[in-house]
Amino acid sequence: MEYNKLIDNTLLKADATEEQIKNLCKESKEWNFMSVCVNPYYIPFCKKELEGSDVKVCTVIGFPLGQMTTKAKVFETKDALEKGADEIDMVINVAALKDKKYDYVKNEIAEIKKACGDHVLKVILECCLLTDEEKVQACLLAKEAKADFVKTSTGFSIHGATVHDVELMRKTVGPEMGVKAAGGVRSHEELLEMVKVGATRIGTSSGVKLMK
Repeated sequence: MEYNKLIDNTLLKADATEEQIKNLCKESKEWNFMSVCVNPYYIPFCKKELEGSDVKVCTVIGFPLGQMTTKAKVFETKDALEKGADEIDMVINVAALKDKKYDYVKNEIAEIKKACGDHVLKVILECCLLTDEEKVQACLLAKEAKADFVKTSTGFSIHGATVHDVELMRKTVGPEMGVKAAGGVRSHEELLEMVKVGATRIGTSSGVKLMK
């Protein structure tokens, strides 16, 4: 398996400088990772830095709280794609899910997928804030809304990916849909463990360390 192609090499901190993003792109090209995952502001910069490579630009929408309106998230998605993003990682409205407003959650994912077209859409559930029942429900809604991936975490809440969550998500969505483990995967052993239970993508700020 080409483990490098599982990795979305990630830098989403509010104080990430241009120099740090430049280095993220440089190491991502060297290791031929699947993508760099950055805030929308850095999309054009990364497109330029990654020119001539296979490395994609992934960005985040409604990040990190997911509490923006659907209309705002759709606009943000379209704007990101116009600027050159290849993949979109959106945060669900966790409160709406907890209030059992399932139509709202599903419709929002579907609207963003519609805006994405053929571009990959990953749906961030923020598992650390959900019960297992809510995680299952969120996975099913994302699947019904035709998203390409479900993703464990933003990496900005209580904790990141767990083996339990990845296993549960894989079991819920079946073999075809992608499952991304994000946040807290910091060693090659942890990467292998996540892959073993069904992760098909790893979001990490420790991409090079994982490969070494």
